[in-house]
Amino acid sequence: MSGAATTTPTGALPQFDQLMGHPKPLWMLFMTEFWERFAFYGIRWALALYIVAQFYSGDGAGEAPASSLYGAYLALVYAAALFGGYVADKVIGYQRSILLGAVIMAAGLFMIMVPNDQVFRLGLATVIVGNGLFKPNISTMVGQLYTQGDDRRDSGFTLFYMGINLGGMIAPLLTGWLARNLMGGTDDVPAYKVVFLVSGIGMVISLFWFWIGRSQLQGIGRPSEGAEGIGRVIVTAVCALATIPGVYFLLSIGAGALQWILSALFVALCVLILREGFKDGPVRRDMAIAMLIIFVFNVLFWCFFEQAGSSFNFLAQNIVDRDLAGWIFPVGWFQSVNSLAIITIAPVLAWLWVKMGSANPSIPRKFGLGLIFNGLAFLLLMFALSSLVDPETLKIPFWTLFMVYVIQSIGELCLSPIGLSMVTKLAPVRLIGFGMGGWFLSTAIGNNLSGIFASHVSGEGGMSVASALSGYTFGFWALVIPGVLLFLIAPLIQKLMHGVK
Repeated sequence: MSGAATTTPTGALPQFDQLMGHPKPLWMLFMTEFWERFAFYGIRWALALYIVAQFYSGDGAGEAPASSLYGAYLALVYAAALFGGYVADKVIGYQRSILLGAVIMAAGLFMIMVPNDQVFRLGLATVIVGNGLFKPNISTMVGQLYTQGDDRRDSGFTLFYMGINLGGMIAPLLTGWLARNLMGGTDDVPAYKVVFLVSGIGMVISLFWFWIGRSQLQGIGRPSEGAEGIGRVIVTAVCALATIPGVYFLLSIGAGALQWILSALFVALCVLILREGFKDGPVRRDMAIAMLIIFVFNVLFWCFFEQAGSSFNFLAQNIVDRDLAGWIFPVGWFQSVNSLAIITIAPVLAWLWVKMGSANPSIPRKFGLGLIFNGLAFLLLMFALSSLVDPETLKIPFWTLFMVYVIQSIGELCLSPIGLSMVTKLAPVRLIGFGMGGWFLSTAIGNNLSGIFASHVSGEGGMSVASALSGYTFGFWALVIPGVLLFLIAPLIQKLMHGVK
């Protein structure tokens, strides 16, 4: 699960009370983010499945458009973060941005309960706008709790990242169980409205948790001097609401058209970064080029990693044998495996990087390893779909998809935690914000492509063993070949980075 941008304050900090070796507000932000991620990941497993069940009467032909819409939704969530950070920094401050974003997000989550296609898409657009105001700014505030050079800062972000993954792990388990046991839900036909309702309640809890606890921040994240009036908040709220129809339009034009728009924005941003890099001399030029090369590989990683909410769900529903000694493992529970693996494996991998010392892989090689591990997950699916299919049920063993999520998580740990840190080191000094924009846009493009790819995996009539094998075989080669290439050319990219580690 990817993070967001971080900053360090330049002025004097308040004297915070300490709790477990960290500023006490960290734990308030931890729980605020926990509930927001609970809400976000609570609906993640259900969206594509719900679209097919509700708007296509369960017909497999609905899988392709459902995957495309899901990918576009994720892409716009990341793209919205670009504007949310600007609003907080320049207009209303971080605290008010988080509160406003939480209100808008909660409204969107409740809206998607309405079984109407237009209202559903409008609800998704509302969630996107709210998330854009919320997500990048709460992680930024974590950085503002520590002074430059504070050795506890990385540890604080590690704890905060645990909050993200705990929310992401618990949400599918709870919402999945409730969907099968409330409002007439069953294993075969979950009550998806319960998922959206509980996620909305989680977002409301996040809102009130921050509202009540924000006094602990002692002014951190408040509006800048001269911008304290409520008028700016009202104008921002009106502008945010006015943006929702535009986001609705982007969701409705199709993933292909959206891809052109995102790509055009990305190219324009890259041109700006390169131009600034050339102005700053050969060293900054080379560093900018290295960063943009990494961005391209980042697109590939997220294109295939984000099958979790689309094609992997349809795979779990249709082709994975989920019968465990008479108990049916819920489709949505697979979504918790990633967070569980991150929590379990992250300390081991962190220890391994330290233990390797000077042999610790460079940033480009870690990105290459991320792509390769992601590809190995698809190799396992290729093996299962070609050699382990039960001839009677036409299903593959449960353990295969479970391990796919674990292997992908190792790849994520090789790539995601270092991405944003890399941007702050390589982007032109005057365009670090644009560098962050490039990271988010590359991730957004990958997410949108993930929906397009998933729609091809399902084909016109719904996912089959043959269509899944064909699609995931392509995914394997599309990851492993670039991953090996990046691993091989890493010394060249590292040279362009001029000692940045």
